[in-house]
Amino acid sequence: MTFLTPTIRIPVVKALKWRPGLPAILPSWFFIGSVIILIAVIIIVTVKDLNRGRDIEIQTLLEKSTVLIRAFESGTRTGMGMRWRHDQRQTLLEEMAYQPGILYIAITDTSGRILAHSDPDKVGAQLYTPQEMRDLHVAQTEQWRITPFADEQDKHQSAFEVYRFFKPLKRMAGHRMHMGSKRPDTYWSDDIEDEDQDRNVIFTAFDTSTLEASQAKDIRNTLIFLSILGLLALASILSLFWAKRYQRSSRQLQDSKAFSSEIISNLPIGLITTNEHRQISVVNHTAEEILGHSAIGLSGRNIKQALPDSWNQLAGSEHNHQPVIEREIDYTLTSGQTIPLSISVANIVNNNGNFLGNVFIFRDMREVRQLQEEVRRKEKMAAIGNLAAGVAHEIRNPLSSIKGFAKYFEGRSEQGSEEQELAKVMAKEVDRLNRVITELLELVRPTDLRIQRVNICDVIEHSLHLIRQDAEAKHINILFKAEPGLPLVDIDPDRFTQALLNLYLNAIQAIGNNGTVEVHLSTNAASELQIIVKDSGKGIPADDLTNIFNPYFTTKASGTGLGLTVVQKVVEEHQGKIGVTSQLSIGTRFELTIPMKHSPSTQEASDHGHP
Repeated sequence: MTFLTPTIRIPVVKALKWRPGLPAILPSWFFIGSVIILIAVIIIVTVKDLNRGRDIEIQTLLEKSTVLIRAFESGTRTGMGMRWRHDQRQTLLEEMAYQPGILYIAITDTSGRILAHSDPDKVGAQLYTPQEMRDLHVAQTEQWRITPFADEQDKHQSAFEVYRFFKPLKRMAGHRMHMGSKRPDTYWSDDIEDEDQDRNVIFTAFDTSTLEASQAKDIRNTLIFLSILGLLALASILSLFWAKRYQRSSRQLQDSKAFSSEIISNLPIGLITTNEHRQISVVNHTAEEILGHSAIGLSGRNIKQALPDSWNQLAGSEHNHQPVIEREIDYTLTSGQTIPLSISVANIVNNNGNFLGNVFIFRDMREVRQLQEEVRRKEKMAAIGNLAAGVAHEIRNPLSSIKGFAKYFEGRSEQGSEEQELAKVMAKEVDRLNRVITELLELVRPTDLRIQRVNICDVIEHSLHLIRQDAEAKHINILFKAEPGLPLVDIDPDRFTQALLNLYLNAIQAIGNNGTVEVHLSTNAASELQIIVKDSGKGIPADDLTNIFNPYFTTKASGTGLGLTVVQKVVEEHQGKIGVTSQLSIGTRFELTIPMKHSPSTQEASDHGHP
């Protein structure tokens, strides 16, 4: 893949002298912003003044209502002491409600039924429903709200309504009653006598036309003021029109720089550019990740100091430099790790042919190398399968004899005896070994897995049972820890047992004598099954760690080099993955991760007759 043309030409010489993060200074926009902020402040202050005037009007109405309620309570207490008749107290209520601006005065019980009203015809009716009364949350102190109101002509308007519990008897508490009476006189209706007077509610409603007229006047004056202010702001903005046109070219340049910056920052490949003095000017995010250096640490430095010598050699001279396309080199990170890179280098020149700098484009080749290694591994497996096909029958013949002798001893042993059980295990293991050998001899061909839903703990315990005798003979402790409540998993128990046995045997051979083999079973954050096999052996050298899954790679004198290859193939057949970490003199840790449910592949589905 080719990244560069022979020469990169920049139409504007100063384009590469731009540095990200330097905003353009535009006095006109600064002025417009100041005007907008000033207008916003004035609007906020005006709105606050409007609200303050409204609050004063509401406070005035609330105080009038409070005085009216208390005056009526005082008159009621006086009438009780003087034993007024019903018509006298009704007259008091009507006279108080007859004052200008008062719409009505009413007393209700907690269910909203009217006990007394400035309009006598409404006594006994419902002022509000019980649910509406509960929503009011009546308290001992005055509360207010603005509510719709329909007068006698059915003209709809708003009412400023104040309400609280009605307490006409509170002032008489603790005083002797007049005339030796046992209780003060009641209200002017039998209904009020039967009610709990401490739970009655008094309502007063004032006409809000004055409040609305005052607020409308304030809003009208405010709109006029804001309109004048808007015209002044518009005139200021129009006065800057020619200045903005003068700055248009500068703004377009800034947009181009921002556009270029976004493209460079989001490129999936590393990019570094220099200026005419060979100083690094631009480093994108991908380059930071690949090289392990920050853009701040590289910017402004000469490439001879900041980049390896091999890169400087590729950059060449300013004159007659031929671009370098897709050159593979090794780069050493600060951690000491060496990674492969594919790098392309070219000069940057303007329309006049003047040298402006270099551009380095590179990408990490580790993933490509891994894919190449995977292809080679598959080819090796295919070679193993072709080689093994010629000796398959030579291996199966001895296994058939062993199985025959196992069946013979099984038949000659007593029913349920240990000898019979051992013979059954021997026959079963011969069958499994025969199948494993067959599949090992055909590594390149898909394996017909016999997926079953099993308890993975039982599979692991069975596999550990098979090597426990060898481990005890070498004084090696076997520890098995499983996360509680693990669900059943879809695996081929025979194939998976073979993979686990290969790991156990490698661990025992790595330990030698006196050590520990640990098996941990759990689920990870992706709800996948995670099996960790850890030993306290001598460990694997770093140079060998990348080759342990290759066929025929072994450090043992008697090893075949196929054990871990089989393990990897079994894990991949179960749609999982395997990883390994090792430290010399400390031990090795294999981590197997497989999904809980096996999803049939396209080949498996066709083999079973599914579309």
